[in-house]
Amino acid sequence: MPDQLILRVAVPAPLYNCFDYLPPDGVLSSSLLPGVRVSVPFGRGTRCGVLLELISDPGTEPRRLKPAYSILDEEPLFATSDLELLVWAGRYYQHPVGEVIANALPVRLRKGEPPVSVMEKRWQLTALGRQQSLSELKRAPKQVALLKLLHDSTKGLTQGQISNQLGAYRSVLQAVEKKGWVASIDQAASMATPAGAIEATYTINTDQQAAVDAVDIGQFGVYLLDGVTGSGKTEVYLTLARNVVNSGKQALILVPEIGLTQQLIRRFEKRLGEGVAVLHSGLGERERERAWHMARLGHATVVLGTRSALLTPLPRLGLIVVDEEHDLSYKQQDGFRYSARDIAVIRSQRRGCPVILGSATPSLETLHNAQSGRYKHLQLTNRAGGAKPAPMNLLDIRSVRLQAGLSPVLIEKVRETLASGNQALLFINRRGYAPIVTCHDCGWIAECRRCDARMTLHGASGILWCHHCGSQRRLDPRCPECGTDDLRSLGQGTERVEEVLSQLFPEVGIARIDRDTTRRKGSLDKLLEGIRKGKYSLLLGTQMLAKGHHFPDVTLVGILDVDQGLFGADYRAAERMAQQIVQVSGRAGRAEKPGRVLIQTRHPDHPMMQLLIKSGYRAFAEEALAERQAALFPPFSYQVLLRAEAPLESAPRAFLDEAYEQGILLANGRVEFWGPVPAPMERRAGRYRAHLLLQSNQRSDLQRLLPQWVNFLSGLKSARRVRWSIDVDPQEMF
Repeated sequence: MPDQLILRVAVPAPLYNCFDYLPPDGVLSSSLLPGVRVSVPFGRGTRCGVLLELISDPGTEPRRLKPAYSILDEEPLFATSDLELLVWAGRYYQHPVGEVIANALPVRLRKGEPPVSVMEKRWQLTALGRQQSLSELKRAPKQVALLKLLHDSTKGLTQGQISNQLGAYRSVLQAVEKKGWVASIDQAASMATPAGAIEATYTINTDQQAAVDAVDIGQFGVYLLDGVTGSGKTEVYLTLARNVVNSGKQALILVPEIGLTQQLIRRFEKRLGEGVAVLHSGLGERERERAWHMARLGHATVVLGTRSALLTPLPRLGLIVVDEEHDLSYKQQDGFRYSARDIAVIRSQRRGCPVILGSATPSLETLHNAQSGRYKHLQLTNRAGGAKPAPMNLLDIRSVRLQAGLSPVLIEKVRETLASGNQALLFINRRGYAPIVTCHDCGWIAECRRCDARMTLHGASGILWCHHCGSQRRLDPRCPECGTDDLRSLGQGTERVEEVLSQLFPEVGIARIDRDTTRRKGSLDKLLEGIRKGKYSLLLGTQMLAKGHHFPDVTLVGILDVDQGLFGADYRAAERMAQQIVQVSGRAGRAEKPGRVLIQTRHPDHPMMQLLIKSGYRAFAEEALAERQAALFPPFSYQVLLRAEAPLESAPRAFLDEAYEQGILLANGRVEFWGPVPAPMERRAGRYRAHLLLQSNQRSDLQRLLPQWVNFLSGLKSARRVRWSIDVDPQEMF
């Protein structure tokens, strides 16, 4: 009698093991392929899992197993190599494999819904639309923009491609369709660009060509593309991607933020044709899933997206690019806490293709790997087009009367810049109106009722907002402690700076870019387009403005507040401060116009600040690496952070005490344990939080310890009274 086939299924649940099921009744064995989704009974309900493998000896009597309900896919959504990578990631980051694989699926597919069709609707101009005189549509600028866009497209455009270019245009499409100017057709989406079809129609400079020549696209290698801001790293990415696509393979381009994708989409589509699929959280579920299938089926030759795009199946993967590799956005901070940058290296190694880590301010971990020979170090030391780097100068604001954080010197320099017809950019990494609201009579301060944090006043809405837990309440006109009405706001955020700038420069267009002004789809692109067209001469924003953008008319950058990075509790604070300063400074003087950077500080004599200003990021990084080595902090050691939180203050500490005792026994002296200690913000969202940090000089010692330790933690009674998580290679100690 042949052995009974058993399905080993990864079910999305907070459990570290997979689950065995009998095949569904009446299903042919040819349909039981690893990588297909399976509907299975789980507890009292139904879950959608993914078939990992077929086994014949589950260690359990087959008659005690439940049959799966159904196979949901006709063909696997994941190749065997994709599943192996996801299983490895779950094991390395100590996260349940079912949840890891669910993270790699589009939302609808996680729910067990059928895949969207790869048929897509494309919009084209009709004969009547091509005859339409645009000069007669002066009162309908959106229709003009749409007709111009479609006129330049020979194959028509999808609604997603139109929205990428123009924002929310559905109502405009409907209006011109009623007039008979455009029509839609349904056709099979075919994004692939034939091999050899893309020719080099542009030139790159000598440094860029040297970087391209150094990359062997036929085998695995990790390359740090270390290029100063404005040196043309994107041109290197484009050339390498073109070479990879022409060889019949796919390229994956990762960017840290949605705000950076639109300009890259335009450049890649212009250079590489229509085979570009876009994946990020700003897309609708069906639009994003269709792009995912195009990548999975190999129709998309280039996939461009944010962190989660790394987990997309790509059958012909030939290149991975991680742009701004130092960016914290590449590390997931909740749920499956993975680093997209680090998994990119592993994925490239398994696939045998190169991975490019690009940055003007490489992380200390990546620099250390380059210095030790693990990565090949490619450098672009000059700005493209002969532009000169903007000099950085410190403005000592001790004992200086500030106007919403602006010193008289900075205000005057802004005035001079605007008078000369150029643009000025002011950076403050704090949104809202003011970070503190206090009573002048009794000293009361508006604090979050759920966090150990002060609430930020948002002036436009009159709302107090906690930026940590998201709770909001309206600002009372009177002090809740003493009843007086003398409430004052202290400090400044982007709203307050904008208010003062409007008073100082009433005739000047001001573009404020932060999460509050860019919530609506297309709003960021609209602001950026206005900046490039000269509609706004004063640019004000948070880190959304700091990197990747090219503003040729910006000749002055003013940085209002970075001092907190000099004295942060996190040992990475100074590194992040330096990266932020350099990235923001890189927005100035990117074309033929020279630029300058003014940094306001109350600590102008701080040695690390002086080193950065006088000698640049490379010298700063060398000194910071020496400090890390002396303290045996990463990258000279490896860390794991165990977090616990609970509504009851004593519960996290009780759980971590037990975790500490067992960890010491299992580690046999090979791992250091620091703590348990309260988190830097002990109470957040109504829950008390505590940490236990593990550190070792050998990554392997931690990886040997973790499976046993996590299994022990899962069985603790005290674990039921807390919410706990493991963070391997943590980037933040919040």
